[in-house]
Amino acid sequence: MPSLNRQILIAACLGVLIGWGLGFLPAEQGVRSGVLYASTLIGSIFIGMLKMILVPLIFTSIVVGVANLQAHHQVNRVWITTLVYFVITLSLAMLVALLAANIFKPGADLPITLFADAMDAFEARQLTMPEFFLHFFANLFQNPFAAFANGSILAIVVFALFIGIALVAGGERYQGILRLMQEFLELLLQVIGWIMRLAPLGILALLIRLVAEQDASLLVTMLGFIVLVFATTLFHGIVILPGILFLVTGKSPLWFWRGSREALITAFATSSSAATLPISLRCAEQNLQVRRSIAGFVLPLGATMNMDGTALYEAAAALFVANLVGIELSFAQQMVVFFTAMIASTGAPGIPSAGMVTMVMVLQAVGLPAEAIAILLPIDRLLDTVRTAINVEGDIVGSLVVDKLVHRGEES
Repeated sequence: MPSLNRQILIAACLGVLIGWGLGFLPAEQGVRSGVLYASTLIGSIFIGMLKMILVPLIFTSIVVGVANLQAHHQVNRVWITTLVYFVITLSLAMLVALLAANIFKPGADLPITLFADAMDAFEARQLTMPEFFLHFFANLFQNPFAAFANGSILAIVVFALFIGIALVAGGERYQGILRLMQEFLELLLQVIGWIMRLAPLGILALLIRLVAEQDASLLVTMLGFIVLVFATTLFHGIVILPGILFLVTGKSPLWFWRGSREALITAFATSSSAATLPISLRCAEQNLQVRRSIAGFVLPLGATMNMDGTALYEAAAALFVANLVGIELSFAQQMVVFFTAMIASTGAPGIPSAGMVTMVMVLQAVGLPAEAIAILLPIDRLLDTVRTAINVEGDIVGSLVVDKLVHRGEES
């Protein structure tokens, strides 16, 4: 039987081919509707199982990770290295987007009247920068049981950080609780192993639905922007991130992609960094040999704060909308886009349609019409696939980089 990695790769290719074939069948055709129903059902079950394990995994992995880091007096070095890495990669991603958008000017040849109906029918949710920070910080500190129930990832991360530090501060007094958390983490990793046996089927179903439901005429109209986003995002994922990895660790990109393939394909199919987190942790620890204390700290934090693909997309989308409406953004305005997209991608507020709200915030920061986000909605699901894969790649590369730099610091 092929390895799980190979099964997932085969399933992804089959999903794209079957979805493409279904696109030629009429919408009312029985075979098409039946296959799409089955795909929706199987895909929902797979995503549901990943979400089922997500919250307890984030909590226990950060508690155990912080406790182990504190015990070895590494926590300050890990914190600083992780945050510096996040800022560098986010900045590089947005610089690539802004440079490419200025050179190729996507949307400059598309008349805005093509999208007038969508803009008229769409009501953008307004959120100023002060309101964004209010939502962001208010959602950092919540009743932990409410956070667990609602899946408020940032609040869970903050609570887990406090618990991990408290376990260290208590010393021997809380060793029983720490051992229990370590055993619970082992238990969760075993459950993830069972879920991964269904990953090929889940990814097959998700990709069939994604490809079959795309509107071909709209994709052709928006082709220039779609190609630009795909090309710049892939450049970041194939050149910049592996380049950082090689410079710091000496590891080859092929070695990295072989070890992280399960996570990257799952991220592409699910379009969710958070839902992919269980698989990212498994790949980092088992395939890439990242220490559990490092992976358990960097990856959950990265899944909420380190969004290279999202920051790149929001910067490119702002210039795309500016070209559509005939506005030339100055260098200063593009720097506003740069910093606003970085802040927005670092931690979207815990409110409905958070991704769309942060995109509106980026547009408003330079005076672009918030309603123009309606133009992006029909192609957002397609673009979300590749940017989520790059988000996850950035997190896994980050765990390897931090692990190497911290280990090097211990030796010196």
